[in-house]
Amino acid sequence: MQGTINMPKSENNNFISKFVNYKIGVTPLPIFIVLVAIIYFASVTKKLPADMIGGFAIIIVLGTFFGDLGSKLPVLKNIGGAAILSIIIPSMMVYFKLLNTTSMKAITGIMKNSNFLYLYISCLVVGSILGMNRKVLIKGFVRMFVPLVVGTIMAIAGGMLVGLLFGYKPGYTFFYIVAPILDGGIGEGILPLTMGYSDILHQPQSLLIAKLVPAAVLGNIVAIVSAGVLKRYAEKRPDLTGNGLLVKTKEDNEILAEQKAEKPVDFKLMGSGLLIACTFYVFGLLTSPLIGIPAPIIMIFTAAIVKYLNVIPPETEQGVHHLYKFVSSSLTYPLLVGIGVLYTPFSDLVRAITPAYIIICISIVLSMMASGFFIGKYINMYPIESSLVTACHSGLGGTGDVAILSSANRMELMPFSQISTRIGGASMVVIATLLLKMFS
Repeated sequence: MQGTINMPKSENNNFISKFVNYKIGVTPLPIFIVLVAIIYFASVTKKLPADMIGGFAIIIVLGTFFGDLGSKLPVLKNIGGAAILSIIIPSMMVYFKLLNTTSMKAITGIMKNSNFLYLYISCLVVGSILGMNRKVLIKGFVRMFVPLVVGTIMAIAGGMLVGLLFGYKPGYTFFYIVAPILDGGIGEGILPLTMGYSDILHQPQSLLIAKLVPAAVLGNIVAIVSAGVLKRYAEKRPDLTGNGLLVKTKEDNEILAEQKAEKPVDFKLMGSGLLIACTFYVFGLLTSPLIGIPAPIIMIFTAAIVKYLNVIPPETEQGVHHLYKFVSSSLTYPLLVGIGVLYTPFSDLVRAITPAYIIICISIVLSMMASGFFIGKYINMYPIESSLVTACHSGLGGTGDVAILSSANRMELMPFSQISTRIGGASMVVIATLLLKMFS
């Protein structure tokens, strides 16, 4: 028939071959489409269980897709696009009611009821500490407090100065923008901070939360984007990065070679590693009421002490470390989807988006990161890693640390980032509350 255009057989075969071999993450596209269809059908028919199975199914499929998309899009892929899309798009989906009730229950089940967030953090913190070189661990914990303290001072000064330029009173900038960015997250920072504010100012806590959350979320987004930029900069200036090492040592090459050396995976040892990671966190929960320190902080220091004393056999440490590598490489973007859905209210972001407010948030985070970068040079730390650890002071708790470090592809820094976020955040809550009481 005239006018009919027949696609050449070779082109048709080429298209089919590309379609079959194209991958979303590591999953072939045809298989991924089938998986999405099954999970979607289960959600609309209300058959998706609101437990670990249903929760993992939906956050993994969304995290795989958005993580893959963000790692391939121009510009975004160079500034932490995978982490950003994995948080922001699910947050928008909740805002525009694109996730049905069944899906929301499944995500809530895995994230809150099953506490997937702290399981993830436990595996990362314990696995990275026990798999870390002892010299790097000891030197890192001691030296990281210098850029953290200097970075905090510079963040406060930079934020208040830029706030003045836009007509914000210094007190308002400090208490309602700087403090929530540096207080360590929503649960660990915003809630206790607003409890103190509410008691002092005699205002409803719910009203204060609405005022403080936008700064915390925007500050975290700025840190995520900046971490992605630092990752790109590290590729151009390899002399400024330790590729995950925080402190410079004479044995850097040997340590890096040790970290990159492929060791056979023993799944039985990984199972033992899961037990060890969970037990460290349970120990933190047991001792927290006795000494008044949050369980995650106890977990970090306990793991560091155990590593320093060298009491766990090397093969067992390797099992925990392999567990850490599995969790960090496979479950980071799914976790970020859960964070976007449940902990990142898009409506609060929309209300806060004014040019002046955004610039102040940017100035706070960049002042902190820049000071960490330059201070790191003078105390024998790698500037890029020093800057990233300092940046985690603006993270939304453990969730923010995951997003920041995954954007920079430096998950090895998790133990240091947790100290930065939690100790730095707790200190800021105390300081801000005391200052508000003094000047109110």
